[in-house]
Amino acid sequence: MKFHFSPQLILFYFLFLGLSSLSTFGQQFEKRTVFVKKTNEKIRLDGLLDEAVWEKAEVVTDFWQMFPTDSLRSNNETTVRLLYDDTHIYFGAHAVGVGPDFMVSSLKRDFSARSNDNVTVLLDTFQDGQNAFLFGVSAYGVQREGLVSERGTTIAGFSLTWDIKWQAESTRNGNSFTIEIAIPLNSLKYPEGSQRWGFQSYRYDMQSNERSSWARVPQNQIPINLGYLGELVFEEPLSRSKTPVYVIPYTNILSSKDFNTDLSDHSLTVGGDLKIAVGNGLNLDVTINPDFSNVEVDDIVTNLTRFEISLPEKRQFFIDNGDLFGNFGSFRDAIPFFSRRIGIAKDPEGNTIQNNILGGVRLSGKLDENWRLGILSIQNQEDVSNQIASNNNSMVALQRRIFKQSQIGAFVVNRENFKDYDFVDEADEFNRVLGIDFNLNSADNNWIGKFYTHKSFQANDTEGNLSSRASLLYNSRIWRFSSDWVYVDRDFRSDLGFIPRTGVFKSGTSAGRYFYPKSGVVNSHFIRLLNLMWYQSDLDYKKTDHIKWLEYNVEFKKMDQLAFSIRDQYVYLSSAFDPTRSENGIPLPENSDYTFNEWSLEYTSNVAKLFNFSSEVSYGSFYNGTRFSIKGTTQYRIQPILSMSLLWDYNQVRLPDPYPSADLILISPKIELTLNKKLFWSTLVQYSNQTDNLGINSRLQWRFAPLSDLFLVYNDNYYTREFGPVYRSINLKVTYWLSL
Repeated sequence: MKFHFSPQLILFYFLFLGLSSLSTFGQQFEKRTVFVKKTNEKIRLDGLLDEAVWEKAEVVTDFWQMFPTDSLRSNNETTVRLLYDDTHIYFGAHAVGVGPDFMVSSLKRDFSARSNDNVTVLLDTFQDGQNAFLFGVSAYGVQREGLVSERGTTIAGFSLTWDIKWQAESTRNGNSFTIEIAIPLNSLKYPEGSQRWGFQSYRYDMQSNERSSWARVPQNQIPINLGYLGELVFEEPLSRSKTPVYVIPYTNILSSKDFNTDLSDHSLTVGGDLKIAVGNGLNLDVTINPDFSNVEVDDIVTNLTRFEISLPEKRQFFIDNGDLFGNFGSFRDAIPFFSRRIGIAKDPEGNTIQNNILGGVRLSGKLDENWRLGILSIQNQEDVSNQIASNNNSMVALQRRIFKQSQIGAFVVNRENFKDYDFVDEADEFNRVLGIDFNLNSADNNWIGKFYTHKSFQANDTEGNLSSRASLLYNSRIWRFSSDWVYVDRDFRSDLGFIPRTGVFKSGTSAGRYFYPKSGVVNSHFIRLLNLMWYQSDLDYKKTDHIKWLEYNVEFKKMDQLAFSIRDQYVYLSSAFDPTRSENGIPLPENSDYTFNEWSLEYTSNVAKLFNFSSEVSYGSFYNGTRFSIKGTTQYRIQPILSMSLLWDYNQVRLPDPYPSADLILISPKIELTLNKKLFWSTLVQYSNQTDNLGINSRLQWRFAPLSDLFLVYNDNYYTREFGPVYRSINLKVTYWLSL
């Protein structure tokens, strides 16, 4: 099976259409403003809004649809009232639906907005359009709080891992629900004396399949996009808030057994974190003997590529202002700092193992409306038996806002041995990376650019070692164009970074167009052509990879989605590679090249439904053979207490003899039980024959006080080829947030 298409012809077609409709570029929406009155009256948080003071509050209403369109007001009324006093800012929201059956997927904190009836507020407290705080409450009073970075242009700039103390209550009355929110001002960072914040409120109305926002947002954007905020104006300038101090101790009792070494461990560890607000813009975080045990478990993935796969950060210490450290460089190509590197290491056999952290300190946040500062230093513990040195891992980052919405930043990353070790080569005694980044943003986030140059230094190695990028994206309501150029030198190295490949020059271009039918079941559809090429610098810039990718996506008015794509791919293997990673498999030879292609079809149902699923099937040639893949997820909920889901990923790889063929299977069922808003139980099973692992993680969580938890966690791992136990543990962990 072969198919070919001309990227030059299709790109010319898109360019012609783009030039013929320049009138659609730069569309702007009217900026909205709300006045926030100050009150001295006491507000009882009960979700009723029955105090007389709420009648004096100014109301934001007349929400605009984001889905299914962005040109009409919302069908069902949403109103949000705002008040503040010397210690808190208050929000009272009332949302009307078409009936009493509101969708709430779970009673657990940090829910997904896409599967819950909810109202959310965004606060850009420095009004710089760079970062924001997010607070959302479901119809059942479940809370979620998050941090928005990267101007909210993509979901990658959104994290729900952040935690802070605030309160919310809700009530339901027939076809409506009411929410009352109280956020302590000392839980937020803002300039002393500020009187204006960027503000947005949006709602997911699952009964009507509608998303709406107070400040109008184009429907091809996401609601957290900070280029479309309104503004709130306080009656009086805010005074400096009382700077809180949080002490977060933990105790962990562990009983475990490693069946490979037949060693058992029964231990009690204690440690904790200290969080101190420094002024109105900075946070000082200190951690001592942190416990990064398997309370959270990573997802297993099937990897058929030649490159390492990254996993998201889940550790609270690294989350707040995490973008200030982790957003330098290009995440797909080379980032100089990737916090997941800290706390893990490799033993002499190349196996990834946990490496204990002795302690660390981090100062991060905003110096004023224009400057941000980040300083981090973490010391890991030596493990001589596994030839792991004690390293100091540190970074300093400084960022300044320019041209109102853009930023320029500089950083230094340093990883250095704490002392001399016989088992450490001289070239590995230290690694440093210096760099400067410029992030270009237009006011409405239609234009986004990234330009950087980084240089690494090792012992006796200071020549070359460069990484650089120039990229530009235009994303309007109708058109999407991008161009991306990346260079990573063969000797560029960042021990604390994520660099899938070195010695490459990459060029990428894409063109896409959105369509919005005026009638029918289709709400919008999008077509895009992507062209990517990689050249190897140490092979006289020989082309080693070329991907031509045509995709077509359809979004229906009932919120289900359909996607179809075809892809041509060329690969030159400069080193031997076995895509199946089979034990004792014969790899495809080095200095060989392949041209192959595939098609894929994916369907995703409305995730808000009690039963929902997604599935993707693909087939095509694969190197010198074929690959058939089917993967997806299925979920069923008995709301709001029970969720059962199943993830599967099957890859049938057939290569001609003598190269290995394989049937790669990944199956992951999960059960989550939320008995109330304080008690949760979940069990995750992950089976992968590629990694030869069957893992079980069962966790009971009791939130006995605000942000304070007791965890009882059982972990069990087995080999699957010759079935047998690998590692088993049970943890009892208690964390407590103490305010001083």
